[in-house]
Amino acid sequence: MKFISKVLRDKRQNSTTALIPFITAGYPNIDLTIKAIFKLDAKGADIIELGIPYSDALADGPLIQEASSVAIKQGVSMEKVLDILAQVKGKLSSPIVIFTYYNLVLVRGVNNFITELSKLGVKGIVIPDLPIEETDHLIKICSMHELELISFVAPTSSKARINNIISKAPGCIYLVSSTGVTGMRQSINTSIAELSKYIFSKTNKPVMLGFGISSPSQIRNLLKSGCYIDGLVVGSAFTSIMSNNNNDIGEKVINDLGKFCEKMKEATLLND
Repeated sequence: MKFISKVLRDKRQNSTTALIPFITAGYPNIDLTIKAIFKLDAKGADIIELGIPYSDALADGPLIQEASSVAIKQGVSMEKVLDILAQVKGKLSSPIVIFTYYNLVLVRGVNNFITELSKLGVKGIVIPDLPIEETDHLIKICSMHELELISFVAPTSSKARINNIISKAPGCIYLVSSTGVTGMRQSINTSIAELSKYIFSKTNKPVMLGFGISSPSQIRNLLKSGCYIDGLVVGSAFTSIMSNNNNDIGEKVINDLGKFCEKMKEATLLND
């Protein structure tokens, strides 16, 4: 079984839901990124999603786009992202999933990039703009290196497209909670529960839900809504905390990040 899928299945068997924080590599700087990864790992993250800064991040909302922009302006290159991974390799309980865009993969070279990630201990990769026509080729390469390609399903997708994505998915599925880009929202579209039930009726592959989840109350409401969800990705809310950094309060930001992670983690343990 794929490693990320196993984490999510284990949560399902224990009637809990995985917490998957997302942060942008190099934001607000490399040192705090590394500290944040260790803090999230210590405070309950089941999986950590690390975004590679990209100038044309179409799936990302304003907070994460700004984080990418700041990181890029500070010279955070692919090599520096790989160095971050090297510094945390073998020191975490939580597996790392890389979030990136297909152009960055192509520029690096598909086989070369996947090989590098695998050697650095990465267990999964999410590519939101991956053409479905390229999926089989990338799945093959990822499988060779024991890296799980996580497939995207949008709420606007037709049933035929969803079925196609489900059939191709080598492991878990990333369900987008709403149309548009990432970002904190006042509420999550509860109709997503129906889509999650549909996916569950078609496959036993685990599902993670992302885009817009930003508070413990939203997590509790989602879990009470009947969603068939095994993991929850939270990005903009963690990014917002990281954005409060300046040179004087870096440690405070990391502590705030840890406290928020604990609260979000507690909300995922709802099992009644």
